[in-house]
Formats: sequence, C-alpha cells, structure tokens
Amino acid sequence: MNRGAADRLRVTLVKSCHGQLANIAASVRGLGLRRRHQTVTVANTPENRGMIQRAVHLLKVEEA
Repeated sequence: MNRGAADRLRVTLVKSCHGQLANIAASVRGLGLRRRHQTVTVANTPENRGMIQRAVHLLKVEEA
C-alpha cells in the first residue's frame, strides 16, 4: 500500500523552544522532543503533521 508519502517522519529539533509561545512549545513536546539535536521518528498522520507545521521554524523534517 503505497500512499505516495513515507509512513514515518524523522523530526529533529534544531532550535530551542525557549522564548516561543506556549502552544508552539507544547507541539514540540507532543512530538516527543525534549532537547536540541534530539531526533524522533513519528507516524505520518494529520495530527503529527499539524504539530510539525506549528513549529516548522524550529524543526528539520525528513522522510524515514
């Protein structure tokens, strides 16, 4: 079943959440990221893509 997109996304926090709005910091935490340069693999779902979009300026996203 090929949906044309990866089933998983590798998300890396490249900038700190310090000084960001609370909802942006909460989205980063919701993705499972706690510190800079930490990488997590998350499912490619609408919920996760929404959290990524909220904090896209802090993250590096790759297909896994």
